[in-house]
Amino acid sequence: MIRIVFWQERGGSLTGFTVTGHAGYRPKGEDIVCAAVSALAQTAVFSLKDHLEEEPGVSIREGFLECRLPASLNPADQEKARVILKTIELGLKAIASDYRQYVALEYKNI
Repeated sequence: MIRIVFWQERGGSLTGFTVTGHAGYRPKGEDIVCAAVSALAQTAVFSLKDHLEEEPGVSIREGFLECRLPASLNPADQEKARVILKTIELGLKAIASDYRQYVALEYKNI
């Protein structure tokens, strides 16, 4: 199962996400659920790196991707990051809804 954790501040603003595991929907190389989650997560990372003055903290290894925003973002970058993270949230929520037995999504406060 893929586990997705969205990290958020007490007010609800997203500050990053962690994706762990494998869906197990199909064999490796044929798993559309893993591919979809991976594509969205990596696109969010690329977008944050491209649009923010200060890059997010990113860790990637087999079955694991974590992306955390720096605490020192300026207000303009905070807004850009908010839009990017809300977009990935929408996409991952849709996948989790359609493939509940393969993807779990949760929120944790930092």
